[in-house]
Amino acid sequence: MSTKKVEYARLVTAHSEDLYRYAIWLCKDPTLAQDLTQETCLRAWKSLKNLKDHKAAKSWLFTILRNEYSRQFARYRPNFSTVDLEFLEKKDTQNDTSTEAFALRMALEELAEEYREPLMLQVLGGFSCEEIGTLCGVSTGAVMTRLFRAKQKLRSILAPQSSDIE
Repeated sequence: MSTKKVEYARLVTAHSEDLYRYAIWLCKDPTLAQDLTQETCLRAWKSLKNLKDHKAAKSWLFTILRNEYSRQFARYRPNFSTVDLEFLEKKDTQNDTSTEAFALRMALEELAEEYREPLMLQVLGGFSCEEIGTLCGVSTGAVMTRLFRAKQKLRSILAPQSSDIE
């Protein structure tokens, strides 16, 4: 097998699950998420020679996926009026179907996009603030502020109200 094929196989094996989870978070449609992940892998194959630093492969792939989503979104308008969480109920050990997890997913939906995206990149992608800033086109300081505000907002949404207890 050629060096390019081995390198590509290693890259896809290492990051395909994270790419798929990020795609699901972006589009909330498992079928479209699979398509985005496959298209990302195809584009990565075509431009593998452009990847100079293999330590940045994950960021590079997430950027490809994000750009592909933008292109797909220009062509495809999903129905966001109802959130289909059925795919989260599947027999997948990666997804928690507890009441607490459901409440967290609903709270995440209440966050503004500018706060939700950095939080999901940090939690799902494991990216640093600097990497998130590069992916989102904002400064590291802005990412840190957005992450702080996102966590603060989640706490306020999820915190039990004293009137509910009485």
